[in-house]
Order: sequence, then C-alpha cells, then structure tokens
Amino acid sequence: MPNLLVSDTSVLIDLDRGGLLETLFRLPFGIAVPDVLYVSELKSWRGKELMDLGLQVLELDAHGVSLAQAYTTADRRISVSDGFALALATTGGHVLLTGDQHLRALARREGVRCHGLLWVLDEFESSGLVSAEDLLAGLALISSHRRSRLPAEEVKERENRYRRRMQGTRQQ
Repeated sequence: MPNLLVSDTSVLIDLDRGGLLETLFRLPFGIAVPDVLYVSELKSWRGKELMDLGLQVLELDAHGVSLAQAYTTADRRISVSDGFALALATTGGHVLLTGDQHLRALARREGVRCHGLLWVLDEFESSGLVSAEDLLAGLALISSHRRSRLPAEEVKERENRYRRRMQGTRQQ
C-alpha cells in the first residue's frame, strides 16, 4: 500500500466535480503535489481549502527539476506541471494519480506505479468511506461532464456494482 499519492490536477478536479474531493484526504495515505503544480493550477482554485484538508506541497531538488524537464522534453504532450508531478513520484518512490493518458504511459515506461480516478473510487468503496449511493451519484457527475475521458465500460461496470450494493443494502 502506498504511503504517499502524488496527484495531478485532473484527479482533484474530477473528485471535486463528483462531490468527493474531501474524501480523498480521509484515505490512509498522504496526498501531495509538486510546488510548481500547486502555484500554477491549484492555489487560486481551492488552494487554501486543499491545504486545510491535508494536501502536501513538495519541492523537487535540482535532480528532480532536471528529471521533470527531461519528461516534458521527451513527450511534448506532458505539461510542465505534469512533468513535475511525475518527477516527484519518481524521485520519492511514490504512486502517481493522474487522468492523463500520456502522463500515465510515460509513468509506466519509467516504472512508476500509477492509478487514476477509478482506482480512487475503488479505494473509497473498499474502505467504506462512501456509500454506494454517493459513489453512484459522484461517478454520474464526473462521467457525464463534457471533458470526461473515463472508459465507458469501466464506468458502467462500477455503476452496476454500486446499484447492486444499494439493492443489497435495501433488502437487509
């Protein structure tokens, strides 16, 4: 089990969209972002609230910064913030949370464990932190958004599982 998850912005935004952002910080791991990502993307969005929830903002050393630059040079589809997130996960031996397919592919090539939003929802479910009703409602809000890139088959699978859990709860 990871002790620290390094998140990109997309996972945080999706969780917020689904009304599940606060729950992320109740999981048994720390949640971190690189300072560059925080300043450029999160500080003006919900920065103070995220910090109050327990978000860790971490700096890369010189080696980490060079690695981040190498990542963004290697794949121009990777933003500077995403390159820093991957470098932070790489240098610290952490797990990367991302919804970006290009960043995920690069992380895998670099041997970095990587998960996405659906994994987070699975963690919510297995920990019992979120009811099936709330998971279903949150996933519906997230997956119906015009910018959602979640795989339809996996979304449908979870929706069906949440519905079965809801029916099982009602029958008891």
